[in-house]
Amino acid sequence: MEHREQRPNGHDHGHGHDHDHDHDHGHIHHHALQGDFRDVPRRPSREQLAHINGWGADLDRKDRPGVPMERTPPRFIHQHEGKLPQQEENVEVLVSSERFGQITPIFGTAQPPKGISGALRRLAFKWSENDMRHWLLLLAADRVNVVEGIGEDLAHGKVPNVLGEMGIKAEWEHNRAGLIKKAAMAGAVVGLAVYLTRRRER
Repeated sequence: MEHREQRPNGHDHGHGHDHDHDHDHGHIHHHALQGDFRDVPRRPSREQLAHINGWGADLDRKDRPGVPMERTPPRFIHQHEGKLPQQEENVEVLVSSERFGQITPIFGTAQPPKGISGALRRLAFKWSENDMRHWLLLLAADRVNVVEGIGEDLAHGKVPNVLGEMGIKAEWEHNRAGLIKKAAMAGAVVGLAVYLTRRRER
């Protein structure tokens, strides 16, 4: 026998009928998937978290390492008026063809082009930056420069740790299959280059 409860509005509320019928009469039931926000734990207060070392260090200015260097209002660096003074060129600087020979006011001078790698870089800058040859030659120049650096170390009596600096030792321990694959690809490229060179000489 189904239990029914009499409501003040005259409707019978039956326990066991479908929920759609309940919604038709204005009754709302909490499903299991809806959850109850009253059961969600509240966020701990600052006092409850004060025992954690370093907690709230960003809440108080005196606990910030950078506060002595901060200013309120913050400092403002005024923009340089007029044209920036041109840096003096005391080494060779390669300039992109897009700049039509005009160099930027400030540039780096730590790695001027030299040797075979420098010749490759000079050749690369003859082409525009949207030309694939420009970037391929620069990539090749970087790798040639590595070999030149090893030669310079040996010339000064220093034996470089090539395996360690290139990460080959670590890769052999942790990525042996990948290292073998790279070595095979490099050997194929070198072999193809030697073959094409000899074929051209013939």
